[in-house]
Amino acid sequence: MSLRQLLVAASLFCVAPVLAHEETPRYNQIDLHAEVSREVQNDMMNATMYAEVNESNAAAVTQKLNRIGNDAITTAKQHKNVKVRTGYNQTYPVYDRNNKLTGWRGRTEVRLESKDFAAASELVGALQGGMQLGGVGFSVSPELRRETENELMKEVVAAFRQRADVMKQALGAKAYKLRNLAVNTGGGGAPRPYAVARMKTEMAVAADAPSFEAGTSDVQVSANGGIELE
Repeated sequence: MSLRQLLVAASLFCVAPVLAHEETPRYNQIDLHAEVSREVQNDMMNATMYAEVNESNAAAVTQKLNRIGNDAITTAKQHKNVKVRTGYNQTYPVYDRNNKLTGWRGRTEVRLESKDFAAASELVGALQGGMQLGGVGFSVSPELRRETENELMKEVVAAFRQRADVMKQALGAKAYKLRNLAVNTGGGGAPRPYAVARMKTEMAVAADAPSFEAGTSDVQVSANGGIELE
């Protein structure tokens, strides 16, 4: 046998197993999508308090910001149901129109997180003496979101099966097989910011802690999959 004949025989030997394992073409395959959602009461509050100072030198700015931040942390620790952590901090020079250094400015932040709205509201009021309210947001806590998503998974699978039954009847099929199914979570509304201007007005007029309306968010679960009609 010549070298050319050997190469042809070898190539046929390699191709034969591949052709033997090719899947039989399938028909009557349909891709479906289903989605369910639920409006959930926001149970998590996030607030940002900040302070800005101006001084002639950077050391004075840093010293004053550290004092304000430490006082805020000390006050926050008295509220056991509120988590507190430092946020954005920066010190930078200030120049006039002639590019001459005129002083230094700095900003420090303290961020609060709690499910106890009353305690968080009280803390915001207590910190208002030395800091300003940068913003307030509300969201669904990870625990409540996970619990809601677990319930919605059952609903979205039922919704998917209902759509599969509709397609089976519409096309006159006897039955269907589920080819694949992917359930996706993670949808939902973003935390809703509270009107900061209104907050400042309310707190300036009254010494009481401000009240909040948390609102709701939509938690969504979707399912994507394929069926084969028989």
